Amino acid sequence: MELIRRGKVREVYADGEDVILVASDRVSIYDVVLPTPIPDKGAILTQLSLWWFRQFADLVPNHVISEDVPEEWRGRAIRCRRLEIIPIECIARGYLSGSGLVSYRESGTVSGIALPPGLDEADRLPEPIFTPTTKEEEGHDQPMTRADAVALIGEQAAADLERLTVELYTRGAELARERGVIIADTKFEFGLDPAGVLTLGDEVLTPDSSRFWQASTYERGRVQDSYDKQVVRNWSASLDWDRTYPGPEIPDEIAALTRSRYLAIYEQLTGQTWPGALTSA
Repeated sequence: MELIRRGKVREVYADGEDVILVASDRVSIYDVVLPTPIPDKGAILTQLSLWWFRQFADLVPNHVISEDVPEEWRGRAIRCRRLEIIPIECIARGYLSGSGLVSYRESGTVSGIALPPGLDEADRLPEPIFTPTTKEEEGHDQPMTRADAVALIGEQAAADLERLTVELYTRGAELARERGVIIADTKFEFGLDPAGVLTLGDEVLTPDSSRFWQASTYERGRVQDSYDKQVVRNWSASLDWDRTYPGPEIPDEIAALTRSRYLAIYEQLTGQTWPGALTSA
């Protein structure tokens, strides 16, 4: 097979008219891939994405064909339709945190959207908002306004992306809340299939693309405990490391804790037990 693209945590291969999206166990922070893999990470991301694709099947077509992939990638790869990827990261925010909070504190807006005064860390927004960014090959994606998106892809395409992003986030957030999970924000990726149909691609509502909080411990006004690679970021903050390549080796206990977080959110959302899941970490 032909390797089309190798990203920080994924490879994309061509297989005839199809592509095979392979999720590795690599983890990156601050745009640096660390040398230590997180066991089962790629499989967890893949299986959780497949679960979400099924939940959204009536809202938008997706790129999934099957899990018919080479045995070496079984469980962590998806056979997909080729898409012409739209060069916008489609971010939905239901709560104020991260870069959205930074922007709000500076200007009272996020991606040009004015928000009510007096909001604090982790506050729920009056309604979910669409806050797109650029899709950079290297370095950090840059914030965009809706007007920027319109200038790049046109009014109708931008409106379709905004509508679908908010609809998918809203349904996902409702399903997650029923299971005790808050989805503070997430990103989606869309493309056009060979017939020109807008199609959901990449990964969906995983710990690598979303900010997950436990509803039982949620408290506005403070930084929440996220179920993602924040464990690795927190550990790295204690090091004398300048956040450039090469990154440090992750200790076994930090890798195990990160794996347990990924497993916990998978099991809580899907209601399915992961084979061989850790009982503690």
